[in-house]
Amino acid sequence: MRILTGNDLKTGAVTWWTGQDWSLHVENAVDVTGSEDEIARREESTRRVNVPYAIDAELHDGKPRPAHIKDRVRALGPTVRPDLTLKPADPDIGNWVI
Repeated sequence: MRILTGNDLKTGAVTWWTGQDWSLHVENAVDVTGSEDEIARREESTRRVNVPYAIDAELHDGKPRPAHIKDRVRALGPTVRPDLTLKPADPDIGNWVI
């Protein structure tokens, strides 16, 4: 299954196509297999989402969720910062980033 997602221009949160509207809850997402280009063209013109794109999804307890871990992390919203770094427990080791 594939679900259409985008970034909300006001909040930066990941939004999900629900068939009628956009939702912040992935549980409300709908399968758009085969029609994501048409939906993306229509919704891009509304300026409600920035760069709509389709991702692979799987059913989990009867609800869709992103199939890949990177998309699951993105779905957590703008509070997840990709620039966080891990620091060593011993400050004498020096600075390092993973």
